[in-house]
Amino acid sequence: MTPMRRAGWLALAALALAVGAAQAQSPDHAHYGPHPNQHYDVHYGHNHYYPAHGAYVATVPHSAVIINRPGGPYYYASGVWYRPYGGTYVVVTAPVGVFVPVLPPYYTTVYVGGVPYYYANDTYYSWDAAQNGYEVAAPPSADPPPTTQSPVPPPSGDDLYVYPQSGQSDQQQASDKYECHKWASSQSGFDPTQSGGGVPPEQAGPARDNYQRAMRACLEGRGYSVR
Repeated sequence: MTPMRRAGWLALAALALAVGAAQAQSPDHAHYGPHPNQHYDVHYGHNHYYPAHGAYVATVPHSAVIINRPGGPYYYASGVWYRPYGGTYVVVTAPVGVFVPVLPPYYTTVYVGGVPYYYANDTYYSWDAAQNGYEVAAPPSADPPPTTQSPVPPPSGDDLYVYPQSGQSDQQQASDKYECHKWASSQSGFDPTQSGGGVPPEQAGPARDNYQRAMRACLEGRGYSVR
């Protein structure tokens, strides 16, 4: 083999090794599967990934809603529930009976006996008009089994309908609603995640109105049409 041919052969071998190394460092995720700390929720054809229960994270999303409960707070964001653990946070199951201001950005509507439930990440939510929020419900049981339909808009408290005007993604809409909820609660003193809004019964009506006005102003300021 001439020196020129030997040099060409060595260059091709080096290129093949480089390509092989790159492929080893960039595995086919379809073959190797998702991150081990995730699970794929296939119930009712939901088909979305979520952090696995028991997984630890250093921080919670900035859009997380804090829900205070006996024994410590929960953090709720995009259908995932967290609790503090030492200096980190652990992903936990949703506490039945608590209220949240908005549904996860992705949900599947499940009907049991004609009653709609909103399902995501092994959790069922039901609308409670008296609380103006969504309650984490125990898994419904029925005979025949629950049926599903294409996602439909759930009821909106006090006829507050929100429409994106700037092509906001579902994730961005959820984040904006969470942040506006926190701001509206701080401005009005009314928190729909708490029983009775966290105010005395005689103040619930005016406080809820103030909360809705604050939500409307916040969302309109972020590029939404609110009716």
